[in-house]
Amino acid sequence: MSLRGVRSVTGTARKRVLILGAAGRDFHNFNVVFRDDPAIEVVAFTAAQIPGIAGRRYPPGLAGSLYPQGLPILDEGRLEELCRTRRVDQVVFAYSDVTHSQVMHLASRALASGADFALLGPTRTMLPARRPVIAISAVRTGCGKSQIARWLAGYLRGVHRQRVAVLRHPMPYGELATERVQRFASRADLEAASCTAEEREEYEPHIAAGNLVFAGVDYAAVLDAAEREADVIVWDGGNNDFPFLRPDLHINVVDALRPDQVATHHPGETCVRMADVVVVNKVDAATGSQVERAIANTAAVNPRATIVRAASPVRLDDPAVVAGKRVLVVEDGPTITHGGMPYGAGYVAAQRAGARIVDPRPFAAAGIAPVFDLYPHIGTVLPALGYDPVQLAALRETIERAEVDLVVSATPLDLAALLGLRKPVVRARYEFADAGEPSLKGIVDAFIARRAVSAGC
Repeated sequence: MSLRGVRSVTGTARKRVLILGAAGRDFHNFNVVFRDDPAIEVVAFTAAQIPGIAGRRYPPGLAGSLYPQGLPILDEGRLEELCRTRRVDQVVFAYSDVTHSQVMHLASRALASGADFALLGPTRTMLPARRPVIAISAVRTGCGKSQIARWLAGYLRGVHRQRVAVLRHPMPYGELATERVQRFASRADLEAASCTAEEREEYEPHIAAGNLVFAGVDYAAVLDAAEREADVIVWDGGNNDFPFLRPDLHINVVDALRPDQVATHHPGETCVRMADVVVVNKVDAATGSQVERAIANTAAVNPRATIVRAASPVRLDDPAVVAGKRVLVVEDGPTITHGGMPYGAGYVAAQRAGARIVDPRPFAAAGIAPVFDLYPHIGTVLPALGYDPVQLAALRETIERAEVDLVVSATPLDLAALLGLRKPVVRARYEFADAGEPSLKGIVDAFIARRAVSAGC
């Protein structure tokens, strides 16, 4: 039942808000800003980027007492219709890794429908923590923030003897009511939560490295759970969003292979402007001019940040097996799709090893083929997509159909184990490495020393 016409406790009509999202920032903004505000009536969420998340409901148990029926999650393509039929006063944009022009096209659609258009900033949406927070963000998906987060968590545990909790940016693609707070310490936890391939790409490498991972939907509750088990919180960001937590040290990642995208996407430009430290990553794969351009563009946007050069060395588990063979390359899914990369580490490693890389398109199953039409920039690689069991089955079918000798998998998850593949799989792995001074290691050491002094240790 609509609450249109119902007045708030102040006697004024409730402002009607539509939140544009992609199953992450949108839910967080609702939880921390709108959920308990009697002056606001959120009429719906919309969904984009992630297949299959429209048509669900944000459940009553998460929506709070003002929304006893929960909230619908509808297709963003219906924006104008929703503004009209639900008499929307304000459209709030709440997802990431989109160009500035895409944001303003959505703003134009909202404004033409008569609604205000808004973006919620860090002051209203960042949660304060009781533990020190080191946050990793990026200007684009695929810059290498996850490998830096893995290195950071391991370094804090191994060298500084800190108990670390990794808070991962949300990916609640399943049953929202059961995903309020998630804790992952083992592969069995991933199985019990029925994690998608996209979730496994982020959680599984942390678990393999011995890191404790928290995620979910309600990040005030997620943070509370993590703080009970940690001395330091590492925020492992998703896409190019800014952190949900207020960081004590904010590290942003720039991709040296995309030096001109430092300030082209939302909210990646926000992240680089906010950052204390900017890591220019993949300097080992980029040309010298690309590296210098990335540094210059970063310094122009945020001259106060410390700029660190980093490498992202890629290695194949068995490069000799790959040489001369027909190979299907499987890459990290989001990096290749809405991250905009034509290929990733797997392609580079296979090419260096002398493989004959085979185009996956002729073998694409029905659940995978449309992805190549939706993202025409994709090169001769297969993004590891598996947002639901049907798409995961289509991914397996595509791989098994491919007329190749073996698969090079650069997705961070164990694809062979997840899909039960018959084809041989060689994994391509990539990690963080400092590539000069100042170093990220030195910056983290100084941060921990400052925190110890301020705590009186």
